[in-house]
Amino acid sequence: MSDLPNQTTTLPAPGAPMTHYVSDAPFDPYEAENAASAQSKFAEASQLQLMWWKFRKHRVALFCGVFLILMYASIFISEFLAPYSQAARNTDYIYAPPQAVHLFHDGKLIGPFVYGRSQVLDMDTLQRIYTDDPSDIQKLRFFCEGDAYNFWGMIPGDTHLVCPAKDGQFFLLGTDRLGRDVLSRIIYGARISLTIGIFGVTMSFILGIVIGGLAGYHGGWFDALTQRIIEVLQSIPSIPLWMALAAIIPVTWSPILVYIGITVILGLLDWTGLARGVRSKLLALREEDYVLAARLMGAGSARIIGRHMIPGFMSHLIASATLTIPGMILGETALSFLGIGLRAPISSWGILLTEARSVNIIALYPWLMFPVIPVILVILAFNFLGDGLRDAADPYK
Repeated sequence: MSDLPNQTTTLPAPGAPMTHYVSDAPFDPYEAENAASAQSKFAEASQLQLMWWKFRKHRVALFCGVFLILMYASIFISEFLAPYSQAARNTDYIYAPPQAVHLFHDGKLIGPFVYGRSQVLDMDTLQRIYTDDPSDIQKLRFFCEGDAYNFWGMIPGDTHLVCPAKDGQFFLLGTDRLGRDVLSRIIYGARISLTIGIFGVTMSFILGIVIGGLAGYHGGWFDALTQRIIEVLQSIPSIPLWMALAAIIPVTWSPILVYIGITVILGLLDWTGLARGVRSKLLALREEDYVLAARLMGAGSARIIGRHMIPGFMSHLIASATLTIPGMILGETALSFLGIGLRAPISSWGILLTEARSVNIIALYPWLMFPVIPVILVILAFNFLGDGLRDAADPYK
């Protein structure tokens, strides 16, 4: 308040000419045109373009999206990426710890290599003790011939991204109780653990959109019956219900049938939340003018729901999918870890973690817990991606 009189003294006297401020900065004749062009570009952009412009500002979500794309792309070439085949056993290196990759030896650049190993059996603890031999330098080979495999079970091949030296070994993440390479099994396990989430969410979305759409659009007795069924399913704890349904799967089924059965179980039990979300949206949208216009023009319920109402909140459904897939992956991991999910010879991250169910095993061979790392990374990536998509779903905010 004390500065107010000083501010009033700077005003010009009545009738005095007004002073003008002239900027010394160079004049850009295209500045206004560029601003108008940017506004026009924003006004003419589609919903998908607006979502993309806002999503790419979310750096963490964008990075997680690229990470997940690379993870899912890797499942198409798992045989090529894995140093060993899925069934390869190195009986001379049971419970071998991870090997370190070196570039220099005695101050000289040699390239990626590992030291050879020798082992002795501790007769007191009956534990194999491995020691590196600095005199045995084993250079790694790239784009090399290694263990034979059938690419996707159809095309024979033996080319790998990286291979151990001739008559050498390379266990970046160690080996398990049968001498199998943990890294190779993690790479093969990604094919099952990642796809089971995609297929499960696809089934869950079909059920959720169809059942929730019909309940929200028509209402009445179908809506009341659907809500009671959803309430009953949601009141049952998830893991005991998964265990009960998984126990129904016959033990005589082949691994592929068990995989399909687990996918169906996860999809059938995860549609309830999506169905309620779709129902609440359609309850609000069915009173809009464009829905009434479509109904008066003779459009059926399926066309109105699928063509006019669902696209109105499809972005929210996509964001929900990215948050649902981690639950599917965790469900398969939990079932396989408990021994009632997928079974050998199929490899998944949950099956690999069954090797580390004993506290003694974890204490002696902690590298058997490495399969939990990709589970954590994928779950976090999906959560951050879902947050970014959820923010980008409404680009006008």
